[in-house]
Amino acid sequence: MTSTPVFLDGNAAAGDLQALFGTDMTTAWGRCRGCGEQMMLAQTHAYLDGPGTVLRCPGCEGVLLRMVRSPTQTWLDASGLDHLRVPTSG
Repeated sequence: MTSTPVFLDGNAAAGDLQALFGTDMTTAWGRCRGCGEQMMLAQTHAYLDGPGTVLRCPGCEGVLLRMVRSPTQTWLDASGLDHLRVPTSG
């Protein structure tokens, strides 16, 4: 018997991303390196059941971003994103 992994939308990763970047990252736009789809991080598929946070493309399910936090460090791999455009205030 196989089970389908359960994902939430990218808003589920908002707290961890804001702690790292210091701003609301759910409104940031990125482009998937795999299929070229553009989306806000809020529209990604967030997997939170592993040892960290994984955001996947809603189009091709490619891994866009992985983040793992320990008490002393944070590891971030965003190699699945071609680019990330973060809105600035002001």
